[in-house]
Amino acid sequence: MAYSIARETLGLTQPGQIDPPQISFAAKEIDLVEWKGDMLAVGVTEKDMAKDENLKFKNSILLKLDKQLGGLLSEASSEEDFTGKAGQSIVLRLPGLGSKRIGLIGLGSTTSETASYRNLGERLGEAAKTAKSSKIAITLSSSEGLSAESKLATASAIATGVVLGTYEDKRFKSESKKSSLKSVEILGLGTGSEIDKKLKCAEDVCSGIIFGKELVNAPANVLTPGILAGEAMRIASEYSDVFTATILDVEQCKQLKMGSYLGVAAAASANPPHFIHLCYKPPGGAAKTKLALVGKGLTFDSGGYNIKTGPNCSIELMKFDMGGSAAVLGAAKSLGQIKPAGVEVHFIVAACENMISGTGMRPGDIVTASNGKTIEVNNTDAEGRLTLADALVYACNQGVVKIVDLATLTGACVVALGPSIAGVFTPSDDLAEEVLAASKVTGEKLWRMPMEESYWDSMKSGVADMVNTGGREGGAITAALFLKQFVDEKVQWMHIDMAGPVWNDKNKCATGFGVATLVEWVLNNST
Repeated sequence: MAYSIARETLGLTQPGQIDPPQISFAAKEIDLVEWKGDMLAVGVTEKDMAKDENLKFKNSILLKLDKQLGGLLSEASSEEDFTGKAGQSIVLRLPGLGSKRIGLIGLGSTTSETASYRNLGERLGEAAKTAKSSKIAITLSSSEGLSAESKLATASAIATGVVLGTYEDKRFKSESKKSSLKSVEILGLGTGSEIDKKLKCAEDVCSGIIFGKELVNAPANVLTPGILAGEAMRIASEYSDVFTATILDVEQCKQLKMGSYLGVAAAASANPPHFIHLCYKPPGGAAKTKLALVGKGLTFDSGGYNIKTGPNCSIELMKFDMGGSAAVLGAAKSLGQIKPAGVEVHFIVAACENMISGTGMRPGDIVTASNGKTIEVNNTDAEGRLTLADALVYACNQGVVKIVDLATLTGACVVALGPSIAGVFTPSDDLAEEVLAASKVTGEKLWRMPMEESYWDSMKSGVADMVNTGGREGGAITAALFLKQFVDEKVQWMHIDMAGPVWNDKNKCATGFGVATLVEWVLNNST
């Protein structure tokens, strides 16, 4: 079938230009009473809020601020029943300090988890946005127990949270307002080149997270496979000192025998597929390690002839079925700014739509992947793994030693782990240790799942090498076992099923999940 003109103008919708937050960060050591600005925020634990028999704070920092305010901070916290629990916050406009406002933000019980400090930053960013603050400062009421390394990680997490808490994607709203926040000072966590470098890295990672969010948030009538490929090429152009881009069309994919990918992509949609390959090579030196990041790139998934139906099918959200590619390209954008040494990274996305037409893939069809293996398609709504199959074969052919793929692959993983945790599948204990360590630093939640080989029996076909779906039981595991068939045994490989955390139902928008962990993992593999 002939392809029509790309439909990214369908409905006359064009995204507005929204500039990401332009916030400067600085680490300082200063007397809190002397600090001048719009808002001074203090992160407090439940323990920090303890008071003596005279209702005075036991914590030295809170006691000092309260004395300067004539006891009003203690009084207000009691009246508001603020106890420092996670999620609690109070912001007061009080005379007596250089700051116009003072805020207390709860951290919960004593914690050193990255996610807690990132949430602290997000709540501060939201409070600053509400108060239209331009200059704010943040400190912890108890930081003396943190090691030097922990202080760097804490400052980075807070800065990340502030940027993401301030940012709001309003490209598709008729009215939008810019954030007033321009300056954030992080107090009491040290000063010097190390923390400045860490804060700059956090800003670079945030730019990738925001980019990933915008890709997922964009509707399918705006973000087509061709537009996604264009965004990848823009990254290569912007960071041309370290990136090259290759975009394969249908004919080139046919030459590479990508029958599994093309079975999903090549006929049913009016928007042609684009196979995206970005290659990062470090400046000034050879790479000692070659990695690949592979992302599922279904810009819309109707389910095909096994069309998504019913009240819980979420077809209206299937623009987020390219969340894996958003994480991969977001990581590429961040790494283009950070420019790590000693590591070569391949970013691979088999971008397409899964639609319905007279020439579309039918249930029962057999497709042949680029490694020669045949697949009986018993469910056209299990299309993501078909596109990933050829993407993984292609990644192995680049000579990489480690591959991480990310995909919004199965509802089964959401049932197993809920909406905020991604499932990790890998036969490599070493790779699992690496990626899980990276996620602990970033605060993104991953949980390793079993690769139960006996479940493969449900994936056997009577007429082909395999089917593309097994039974309902263990669906996330059989999906991972399917992908394993397309990875060279010499390559360490991990599959991350991020169907849950790709989207925030409460806020009705993308999360940017995966970008930070991918960047951290690549940096840990650099020299």
